[in-house]
Amino acid sequence: MNRLHSVLYPLISLAVLVAIWQAAVVLLQIPDYVLPPPMAVFDALADGFASGTLWPHIGATVTEMLSGYLIGCVLAIGLGALLAESQTFERFVYPLLIGLQATPKVALGPIILVWFGFGLASKIVLVALVCFFPLFVNTVNGIRRTDPELLDACRAFSASRLYLLIHVKLPSAAGEIFAGLQIGVSLALIGAVVGEFLSAQRGLGYMIASSSVSMSLSTMFSGVVLLALIGLCGAQTVRWLQRRVIFWEPGAARQSKR
Repeated sequence: MNRLHSVLYPLISLAVLVAIWQAAVVLLQIPDYVLPPPMAVFDALADGFASGTLWPHIGATVTEMLSGYLIGCVLAIGLGALLAESQTFERFVYPLLIGLQATPKVALGPIILVWFGFGLASKIVLVALVCFFPLFVNTVNGIRRTDPELLDACRAFSASRLYLLIHVKLPSAAGEIFAGLQIGVSLALIGAVVGEFLSAQRGLGYMIASSSVSMSLSTMFSGVVLLALIGLCGAQTVRWLQRRVIFWEPGAARQSKR
């Protein structure tokens, strides 16, 4: 029953949203070039899938998102663990990272394009940069909040620093790390779209930007719908992994059955 509810409630919310959308278009007599009706967007999606024109755009965006996300996550967790363990590393590197974090990533986009070219590499770098910082900060904070009494108990049995990091501190920080992963997966999609807006020949961001030239609102909205679905799938995947990796959390066993 819980599994049925977890599927049914989002479908009901979606149906209500579509109904409000359709009612607004009809009752307010909104022109198609301002807000297309839901059926026009559905037709654009159906035509795109039937003709095969959507698949290259979806594939490009998902590839950029996943590649940059994985690279950013590995770097964030690795550097976060190193910084949390080394005060010397923190003194030298942390101010530089804070300055880079405060810099608008869109402003770095043109520089990244010059350095890495106009192909796939520049989008991956931008995605990795965008999703790096939330996970990095959460990793550092999570490791440093490890229970001191637990660490003292392990040190009493001559546990090494590496053992403490891998078997005590990282598992203790897993909740905050997954919170950073949740934030990062949505930022990764945003980074991919921003990169495609700057320079691309394919991708959902490119499709939306090119459709705006011809004022094809239905195609633009179909791209937005696909981006929302990709983001939802990414967020749900991270939640699914969290329930199975952090199995000791209260409610994890119950939620994993859903």
